[in-house]
Amino acid sequence: MKKTYKIEVDCANCALKMEETAKKVEGVQDATVSFMTQKMKVEFAESADEKSVMEAVRKACKKVESDCEIYLD
Repeated sequence: MKKTYKIEVDCANCALKMEETAKKVEGVQDATVSFMTQKMKVEFAESADEKSVMEAVRKACKKVESDCEIYLD
């Protein structure tokens, strides 16, 4: 399953760091982050729980870019 989330990120380099971090989270099959559109697209692994995976993605991204935001609702 794929889903798109609105994000706030300050620069293209930060977006790349968030993308690389999101891809490492268990349950994420693929992720892309666009600085230009301020969106994160996530493809979940088949049996992944979307809500818990995205909480883990948010937490991991905050460690890399503390001022980033991912809107989950």
